[in-house]
Amino acid sequence: MWLITTTGFYSVVEKPWDRDGGTLTVRARALADLEALRTAGLPELGEVKEDPTADYRFRAQAPRTAVTRAVAAQVEAIDYDNFKSAVGKRQGRHREHIYHDVRGALHQIQEK
Repeated sequence: MWLITTTGFYSVVEKPWDRDGGTLTVRARALADLEALRTAGLPELGEVKEDPTADYRFRAQAPRTAVTRAVAAQVEAIDYDNFKSAVGKRQGRHREHIYHDVRGALHQIQEK
């Protein structure tokens, strides 16, 4: 699952090693995004590991139930009427422009 939020961009997956422990792996392209997620409602996020050769350079595990609560907290925290503008205010113009490009790419789904 991709989560593009005002705190960051995340890819949440269940890796084989997550299955037995009831965890999920939360991946990010920026360390600051995982740190922001931890602060914004996922204090249970484990140690962040860095692998410069991986598709997502940063990753950490958290209990599935905690990730569920953190995603719900992101929804509860919505206080804006324009997502990209809120990103610009909270994460800066550079990230806002990146998300604008993502919006444009995803718009192609609508235009088939």
